[in-house]
Amino acid sequence: MEITAGVLVGLVAALHAYFLVLEMFLWERRPGRELSGFDAEMAKATAPLAANQGLYNGFLAAGLVWGLIADDPTGFSARVFFLVCVVVAGVYGAATANRRILFAQALPGALALAAVLAAR
Repeated sequence: MEITAGVLVGLVAALHAYFLVLEMFLWERRPGRELSGFDAEMAKATAPLAANQGLYNGFLAAGLVWGLIADDPTGFSARVFFLVCVVVAGVYGAATANRRILFAQALPGALALAAVLAAR
């Protein structure tokens, strides 16, 4: 179960690294505009907000990687903390911005969190 938990945490970290790239560097290009549904003008207007959001996603990814490489109990605590942050952010985003966030962010985070707790 520890291997499964580690793989899931790694996948969630990779997902958030992808969100960082998408929101910080590709927001005004096709991938970012397809995700947001914004036209070029709106994408340009919201790019600073998206970049800030991307930076926070990068912090989540970094925290999850830290949790994977740190020895326990620090590693375990970091994995749990950052996965809880991912789930809370996903639930909040789904409630306030777009319901798809529940499935793209909160669900993977919750599955990884369950695996981490089960492996303990």
